[in-house]
Amino acid sequence: MSELKIGDPAPTFELPADTGGTVKLEDLRGKRVVLYFYPKDDTSGCTTQACGFRDAYPIIEEKNAIVLGVSPDGVKSHQKFKTKYNLPFILLADEEHSVAEAYGVWQEKSMYGKKYMGIVRSHFVIDEQGNIADMQVKVKPEESVTQALAALA
Repeated sequence: MSELKIGDPAPTFELPADTGGTVKLEDLRGKRVVLYFYPKDDTSGCTTQACGFRDAYPIIEEKNAIVLGVSPDGVKSHQKFKTKYNLPFILLADEEHSVAEAYGVWQEKSMYGKKYMGIVRSHFVIDEQGNIADMQVKVKPEESVTQALAALA
């Protein structure tokens, strides 16, 4: 798979949402999208990142943008996570990790000497035309929001 670059068309997708329906990237043309990938619902780093986007959401909306969170967790897990932390944005279930792969963020990771495949915490800012305006791969949970806001400014 080729590496995505700023200016490239964002890979399109349709995924199940915590709201019960599905979300198609093409349906969001005309709005900017902060698409962020995180490893797992309700873990410390992922909660930090999600709550950062929650707290900045009014500013993000002022910039004609929405936030979509993506992880391999299922819809029910997303619903619990969203309710627990009062998240105002949609969480998408990428259980087959096909979208994470398309964005190049499904990678080999290592913990305690064991290698495994998983999501690399990242975010992509997609412009109104559906192109990548900014991308941060291997971003720290507490820096993801400030970097996304800077890209929207």
